[in-house]
Amino acid sequence: MLDKIDMKKEVRKQDYDDRMAHLEIRMGELQRQCKEKKIPIMIVFEGFEASGKGTLINKMIQPLDPRGFKVYTMEKETEADTMHPYFWRYFTKTPAKGRIHIFDRSWYQGIEKGIITAEEVRQFERQFTDDGMVVIKFFLAITQKEQKKRMDNLKKNASTKWRVNEEDYRKNKDYDKYLKKYDDMLIQTDTSNAPWTVVEAIEKKYAICKILTTVVNRLEAAVSAQKKVSGNAGSVTEEDSEDLQNGVLQGIDLSLTLEPEEYKKKRKDLQKRMEILHNKMYLQRVPVILAFEGWDAGGKGGAIKRITQCIDPRGYEVVPIASPNDIEKAHHYLWRFWEKFPKDGHMAIFDRTWYGRVLVERVEGFATEEEWKRAYSEINNMEAHLVKSGAVVLKFWMHIDKEEQEKRFKQRQETPEKQWKITDEDWRNREKWEEYEKAIDEMVVRTSTGDAPWHIIEANSKLYARIKVLEIVVEALEKVLK
Repeated sequence: MLDKIDMKKEVRKQDYDDRMAHLEIRMGELQRQCKEKKIPIMIVFEGFEASGKGTLINKMIQPLDPRGFKVYTMEKETEADTMHPYFWRYFTKTPAKGRIHIFDRSWYQGIEKGIITAEEVRQFERQFTDDGMVVIKFFLAITQKEQKKRMDNLKKNASTKWRVNEEDYRKNKDYDKYLKKYDDMLIQTDTSNAPWTVVEAIEKKYAICKILTTVVNRLEAAVSAQKKVSGNAGSVTEEDSEDLQNGVLQGIDLSLTLEPEEYKKKRKDLQKRMEILHNKMYLQRVPVILAFEGWDAGGKGGAIKRITQCIDPRGYEVVPIASPNDIEKAHHYLWRFWEKFPKDGHMAIFDRTWYGRVLVERVEGFATEEEWKRAYSEINNMEAHLVKSGAVVLKFWMHIDKEEQEKRFKQRQETPEKQWKITDEDWRNREKWEEYEKAIDEMVVRTSTGDAPWHIIEANSKLYARIKVLEIVVEALEKVLK
């Protein structure tokens, strides 16, 4: 790809002035239209060192309202970045609907360093473009001779010499090697949903004309293509409900119980081991993610409490997940979970999770059929990335039968200090028990992976369920921590 580029392209001054006059006006118009239509936009700049990324970004943003965009310089990682999964620093900076975020260097550094693969990048970008985001990617290309000339000029100037180091000159000497490396990266990640635009960046007037023209064309296409989603498209259909019905939940033995004395003995032993493991987890910098889902009144809170009773509160966070607020709704649905993933050595315990997309959002029609169906692979990819980054991911489904749920609901209603736990919504959801059961079944089948399998907890007996959860967590951590 790069070896076929004519690096000598340029534009006459009059043509440049005429084009820019039109492009700058149109850029401002399209920014306003994208804001009105709630279209998020990510613009990525990659390229050779000294290819002019900063200069061209600055020129590109001049026609834009500064309140509607943000520029991120991503070349250097912060300490927080290094203590989270690789994509965390990028996912948490993705734009809300109607905003433009511009990246000077991006997740493509991970391919250069061998941290991530081209396939992981394609999956990362696909989840955003499928959700309606426009992803525009520029690679700035210059010749080896031009690069050397620019670096020499930067080094001569007292105010810019800090921008060039010996590593940059070494890369310039190995220009052909990096040309091949970048070429492979571009070919492997040039997709229909997020194509690359190679910019011949020796002549700056030509480069900025090409960049603005590309942005204008992509935004015009996005504005034209946008369609409103209407109706209750997320509801489960009869055809869906018979798909992948493997009877996962029907095979669970809910009669399993535990005597109080045995429960106390096991809890004491497991919590002592858990306390030791939590310290090891911190010292060895292993992040842990515990994800709890289950029927209303299934015992999530009780199981979480038995885990946290014995560990240092400075080393964990319990994250209760409710309906998304306006800020969260303006982002990709996984954004609010990436915000809460723990840094190395810490634990995050989610009371409800990202699986709401394929459960309540599916059944209640808050997500379209297309949205919740593609969520299975998006979630699997995310969890695989977390595990690859060194995290322990444990997922629990707290399972009770309909009769036990009714019993617990009534107990809550009759106990003053527990009445806050029961709402009209809980009773209403019982009416859709069968629909939820089908959604749960498909969720388990599609997302129980080698990286992050589901653990179905027989929870009619609270004592049995709490011990089983503790056993699974302790055994998993003992296996990882040495």
